[in-house]
Amino acid sequence: MVRQHDIRAPYGAHKVTKRIGRGDGSGKGSYSTAGRKGQQSRSGRGHQRPGMEGNQLPFIMRIPSQHGFTNHFAKHYTIISLEQLNEHGKAGDKVTPEWLMAQGLIRNPKQPIKILGDGELTKKLDVTAHKFSKSAKEKIEERGGTTTEVTTANRSKNA
Repeated sequence: MVRQHDIRAPYGAHKVTKRIGRGDGSGKGSYSTAGRKGQQSRSGRGHQRPGMEGNQLPFIMRIPSQHGFTNHFAKHYTIISLEQLNEHGKAGDKVTPEWLMAQGLIRNPKQPIKILGDGELTKKLDVTAHKFSKSAKEKIEERGGTTTEVTTANRSKNA
């Protein structure tokens, strides 16, 4: 039969605290586990601020600082040059975002596309894109092609 005075807490339930500074006979006397000299032996036991690295330049000061800012409202266009269109297109082709995707010139047909006037255009192309540079528009129309701008009014920023 178990009696109330026989019930004990399980082993390890009550940890005995280390009693330091109670004489040399206790084994924790004299320097009281703090050593002889230095920051850790002083009163308050040497508090250090977070990130303290001794005499070394702290990590937070070693990393480069960020200058300027990032405009989260900026529109990012996929750039296509006339030279690329000249290489992949045939005379009379209708260049659309889907056609550019099929040719492997762009990865995402939903991302806005801008046509730049780099290089020469020798074929008549009907190009549909979100933006055109002035020189690209002139060169396409000079060859008898047409330029159609697609609006992105209802398009979300991450599309």
